[in-house]
Amino acid sequence: TGPIIMKSNINLHLADGALVIFSPDFNQYPLVVSTFEGVEAARCQSPVTAEYLDNIAITGKGIMNGNGYYWRPLPRGKMTESEWKAHLKKYGGVVTEDGRMWYNSPKALKGFTDKTIGKLAGGKKVSDFEDVKDYLRPNMIRIFNCKNVRIQDVTFENSPAWTTHINYSEHITIKNLTVKNPWYGTNTDALDLDGCKIVLVEDCHFDTGDDGICIKSGRDEEGRRRGIPTKDVIVNNCVVYHAHGGFVVGSEMSGGVNNMFVSNCTFIGTDIGLRFKTTRGRGGMVENIYVNNVNMKDIPAEAILFDMYYMAKDPVVLSGEKREPPKVEAKPVDETTPQFQNFYFRNITCNGAAKGIFVRGIPEMHIKNIWIENAVLQANEGIDIQEASNINLKNITMMSLNTNPVAYILNSDGITIDGLKYKDSADVLAMVYGERTKNVNILHTDVSKAKQKLNTGFGTTEAMVSWVKQPAVEEKKKKTKEKAKAEK
Repeated sequence: TGPIIMKSNINLHLADGALVIFSPDFNQYPLVVSTFEGVEAARCQSPVTAEYLDNIAITGKGIMNGNGYYWRPLPRGKMTESEWKAHLKKYGGVVTEDGRMWYNSPKALKGFTDKTIGKLAGGKKVSDFEDVKDYLRPNMIRIFNCKNVRIQDVTFENSPAWTTHINYSEHITIKNLTVKNPWYGTNTDALDLDGCKIVLVEDCHFDTGDDGICIKSGRDEEGRRRGIPTKDVIVNNCVVYHAHGGFVVGSEMSGGVNNMFVSNCTFIGTDIGLRFKTTRGRGGMVENIYVNNVNMKDIPAEAILFDMYYMAKDPVVLSGEKREPPKVEAKPVDETTPQFQNFYFRNITCNGAAKGIFVRGIPEMHIKNIWIENAVLQANEGIDIQEASNINLKNITMMSLNTNPVAYILNSDGITIDGLKYKDSADVLAMVYGERTKNVNILHTDVSKAKQKLNTGFGTTEAMVSWVKQPAVEEKKKKTKEKAKAEK
C-alpha cells in the first residue's frame, strides 16, 4: 500500500497475522512539510501520518513493514562482501566514488553532498527539493500535534528512517510495541518522543540500527524558539537489544527535557546502555531524570554515558575508522550552551561493557548533580569523570579489567565516591588530574587492595583529595594487630 493518513477517533487495527507492506514506489510518497532531526524540513510523506488529531490508535498483533531497504543508505563497512554484492544486485542504486556508501538513486546521492538539503529555511520551499527527493526518506510513523494516542501490541519493522516519531503530542500510551530494524539501518531509531508530555512507554521490545527509546525536543535555534520540552514520561519494563543507546536523551534537546522516570528495563547488546548526549549549539536544559532497576549485558561501549561532545557518529568505532578526541577549550556561555543536571540512578547492573561510567561536560558548563547508588558494573575500563560538578557515587562495585586507574577524575569538583568496591591488586585506585579539580572525597573504600592509592598531576596534589577510612576494614586490621600482639 501507499501512505496511510489517519483521522481523529480512529483505531487502525491490525489483526493477528496481518502484514501491511508499504510500497517501494517512491512516486507514491510526495514531498511534504515535515520535521527531521529537530527542525522543519521537506521529507517524503510518511507511510503513516497523523497530524492535529484527537483520540487515535494503532493496535493489534499485526505487522507493518516500511520497506526501508529501498530507502536507506547503506555503509559498505557494515556488510560482508557477499552481503554487499547481494544488496547491489537486488536494489540497484549507486555507490559513492570512494565505494563506502550505497544510495538508492542518483537523486539520493546528490542529496548526500549538501547538509542543508531538505531544511525549510532562508525562503526554501518543498518544491525546491524535487531533484533530491529520493534522499529525503520519511520517518515510518509520524504523529504530530495529537492528543490521546495509543500504540499497542503491533510490530513495526524495516523503517526508512526513524520508526515511531511522536512530535508535540500529549497523553500518549505505548504498550507492548515491537520494533525490528536491521542493526545497520541508518537513522532507524525505534521510538522518538519529541516535545511530548504525559507519556507511558511499557512492555516494549526494540531491536534496531540507531537509538532505542529516545527523548528529544527540537534542535538548536528552532528548538529553543519553540521551547516545547519533553516532560513527564514513564518508561517501564522495556527490553532493548541492538541499538546505539537503550534509553537516550538527545542530542536534539534544545527545547528541554525534564521529569523522566525509567524503571525495570533490560538492555542486551545495546551499544550504550543509558545515553545522554548533546553538543554546543543546542542550548536547552535536561534535568530531573530518575532511573531504577536497569540491567545490561554485552554493551560494546559505555554502560552509562553523559557526553557534551556528541559528534553524530556511531558509538562503536568501525574497522579502519580514526577518531581524534575533541579540543577542550572554554567558550562563552549563552543560549546555545546545553545543560545537564539532576540525575538519580539506583540499582544498575552491567555484565560486560567497554567502560562502566563516562561523564564528560564542557569547561564552561559542567554536567552537574549526578547520584548513582547501588551499581554493579563489569567492564574493560572503570569510571571516567571530566568537567563535572557534584557527582556522587555510592555503593558502586566496579570490576574493570583495566585498573590503571579504577577511577579517573579530570577538572571536576565536588566528587564523592563512597563505598567503592574494585578488583584486588588494582594498579591505581584514583587518578585525579587538572588544575580546576577540587573537593574530591573518597569514603569508606578499602584502599589496601590497590598497589597505588592515588595518582595526581597537571595541577592537582594529594591534598586536594580527602579520605575517610572504611570502618569495617579498619576494625579488622585493628583486631589482627591486637591478636598478633597477644600471641607474642
